Amino acid sequence: MNELDDLHNKIGQLLVDAGPANAMKIIARAKLSLDGESCEYEYDYLDQEGDEDWFVPDKLASHDLRLLLVKMRDFYIRNNMTNGKPAWIGCEIIVDIPEEKISINFQYDDEL
Repeated sequence: MNELDDLHNKIGQLLVDAGPANAMKIIARAKLSLDGESCEYEYDYLDQEGDEDWFVPDKLASHDLRLLLVKMRDFYIRNNMTNGKPAWIGCEIIVDIPEEKISINFQYDDEL
């Protein structure tokens, strides 16, 4: 498993552990400062009936998520994966729990 897959797995597991027990899908939106020292979050989930709601994880989960996002952004920069754009500053992370899939959509400064 490569470093990026490992980061995706850690992010997904952190969100599953931090989310409600009845969550089928977790949606996290994060806006990361350029220096990586702060991050704004929104946490939503879909339950087993397909109803959407929000949740608040403990502060340690948000702290750990920020550190993982900084590592992931650094990986993208180190490996020239920004397609000539400045580094991303936000993302939407969707974890489909039954499918065991994670998708991450990045947002750049001009999209916010």
